[in-house]
Amino acid sequence: MKTWAAAILDLVCVVAFVAVGISSHGEDDSLVRVAAPFVAALAIGWVIAIPLKPAESLRAGFVIWLVTLVGGMLLRRVGGDGTAFTFILVAAGFLALTLLGWRGIAALVLRRRSPAAD
Repeated sequence: MKTWAAAILDLVCVVAFVAVGISSHGEDDSLVRVAAPFVAALAIGWVIAIPLKPAESLRAGFVIWLVTLVGGMLLRRVGGDGTAFTFILVAAGFLALTLLGWRGIAALVLRRRSPAAD
């Protein structure tokens, strides 16, 4: 998988997280404003995970997930937005499911495609 494709998939996961949250709470917040702290943290996570090639590995995904979650929450806090415990739990679960989930699926698909080592 190309690195740029992995980055786009991660961005889609983060934007989906924010969009679902805004929709489920019936908020009028701007998607861009709410997503900004998490997108910034995602970018930082990617920079930190660069040495963990390939980008679609679960190891890289774990680093990206953790930095996106913690960094996004810290940036929200600095920006004056809430970080209730339940919000952190939901964010952790959704982002883990998506950021690690697509990598797990990709690993399974790649394993099935590669010739069996006998």
